[in-house]
Amino acid sequence: MKKVLKAIPFLLVVMMLAVIVSACGNSSSKVDVGIVLPTKDEPRWVQDEQRFKDALKDTKYSSEILFSQGSSAKEKENVDSLIAKGIKVLIICPQDGNAAAAAVEAAQKAGIKVISYDRLITNTDAVNYYVTFDSIAVGKAQAQYLVDHAKGNGQPLYLYAGASSDNNAFLFFEGAWTVLQPKIADGTFKVANSSEAVALQANGELTRDQQSKIISQVTTNWDANEAKNKAQTHLTAASADQKGDVAILAPNDGTARSIADVFGSDSAITSFVVSGQDAEKASIQYIIDSKQSMTVFKDVRNLVKDSIGMAVSVLDGKTPETTGSYNNGKVDVKAKQTEVIVVDKANVKASLIDSEYYKASEFTGL
Repeated sequence: MKKVLKAIPFLLVVMMLAVIVSACGNSSSKVDVGIVLPTKDEPRWVQDEQRFKDALKDTKYSSEILFSQGSSAKEKENVDSLIAKGIKVLIICPQDGNAAAAAVEAAQKAGIKVISYDRLITNTDAVNYYVTFDSIAVGKAQAQYLVDHAKGNGQPLYLYAGASSDNNAFLFFEGAWTVLQPKIADGTFKVANSSEAVALQANGELTRDQQSKIISQVTTNWDANEAKNKAQTHLTAASADQKGDVAILAPNDGTARSIADVFGSDSAITSFVVSGQDAEKASIQYIIDSKQSMTVFKDVRNLVKDSIGMAVSVLDGKTPETTGSYNNGKVDVKAKQTEVIVVDKANVKASLIDSEYYKASEFTGL
């Protein structure tokens, strides 16, 4: 009997310790800001992860960053996991803008404020804010560069677009079309790789459905290999008058490099001007080496700062600053827009090295 009584206090101590450890574990896993990014397989998002960590260092709030690895189902799991940890703000860059609606609606039900980051989540009212670069301005800048470097009349124009699941791809294309269409109509350019664009070339403005018809023909899905295969297919089918000096609208840097490699290896292509965006390190080297013509530099450091600034305002009980709004198919989402810069060989050093975005030692031939 004495042995049993002696054992009871010991068991109580063990149980109390277990409760304390459990409580500590729960409190340590509590998170203020949940951040969900599309994939770890692209340099841009891995860099963003570190930028978010750096931006949150100077705040009193905790965060957790999860990656969806190209899967909307994984994205939903990530959001559910963060909801369970008690987040107050969700910053999410959707893998698929439409499919992400279910994830953010779950967050809204839990009383969480949702910030759509870089890509807009569509067809839901469960988005409070949108932090973005002016995507239409990006498309206009890409197209204007092609117009400014046009050669002669009837120059072959090859159109490429991002993924049809990404609302940004439509905004980029919309911006580009407003600049390119008048130059297609007046004969400066002749579309070489999209029958849908040729059929719609008299239209200064395109409906979403009309854009979709063109994009579905020239989509790269933001994939370098898909861009390469599509460019090879187009050049194989191209007639002699669709070669020579050409202009190429490429949606981003990863696809631009692949497309440039294909066009650069065709002996019937005498010169090409190709657009890009994101100022990826590999593309900056391509620009220095005259393999890629330009990129639209979106200083992601500012986009991250704007996102965290918005999240901190929400957590502090303040109203975040916004500069415009975007209709997502259901509601007008208040937005904070970040400026973009056109970079080519002439200003690459001033824009990217002098601003300390990159180091000169990371490149050759500067």
